[in-house]
Amino acid sequence: MSEIKKVAARRRNGEQLPLAFTHAAAQGRDDLLVSSRMAAAVRLIDSWPNWPSPVVILVGPAGSGKSHLASVWRAASAAQDIHPLEGEGSAAAAAAGPVLFEDADRVGFDDTALFHTINSVRENGTALLITARLWPLSWPVALADLRSRLKAATIIEIGPPDEALLSQLIVKLFADRQLHIDDRIVDYIVDRMDRSFDAAMILVERMDQLALSRRMRITRALAAEVLDELSEATVED
Repeated sequence: MSEIKKVAARRRNGEQLPLAFTHAAAQGRDDLLVSSRMAAAVRLIDSWPNWPSPVVILVGPAGSGKSHLASVWRAASAAQDIHPLEGEGSAAAAAAGPVLFEDADRVGFDDTALFHTINSVRENGTALLITARLWPLSWPVALADLRSRLKAATIIEIGPPDEALLSQLIVKLFADRQLHIDDRIVDYIVDRMDRSFDAAMILVERMDQLALSRRMRITRALAAEVLDELSEATVED
């Protein structure tokens, strides 16, 4: 969370923050926040193994729920995580059963290795789920045969969140930290925040940090302070 570090560094009072704790997000099927923006993706995951094609690419912005959906599918299909690079055995793994490749456009891949992995999936009747922030047409793919394989994949996009989904997400992010937040504070935040999953995660993280450091509850005043901080950080950047 580099944005949080930036805004924390700008604080004038030198406020000491508590040690960072790892907050495990609930990743089960029942924990999914389903809105119209991600309904198609959820239906596809729930329809396993009756997919329209053996290769599915799930596209959406950071924090949109791709990893959560991938986790649900991994549990349902017993998929093995792969990274298609030379010598990593991705094609062999795909021959043995379903495989999952997350953040394809961020972690990168070898064209030939991914091509052989997709071929292995098709030849052996298994499945491949790929997650990415960008559509495959924008990936730096040089191998024409791989571009052709990616065009044949089923692509599902998760759109940006609406107010209802942002409200649910904020409540869930606090709940993952065993914290309760008043609905009126949630409404106050959603009315004033950037409409993105990333913004929600950064805001909740910062509010949690400040509440811990000050030994106080989550309040509207705290929300207003963090919203102002993040707004100033965006302007300065």
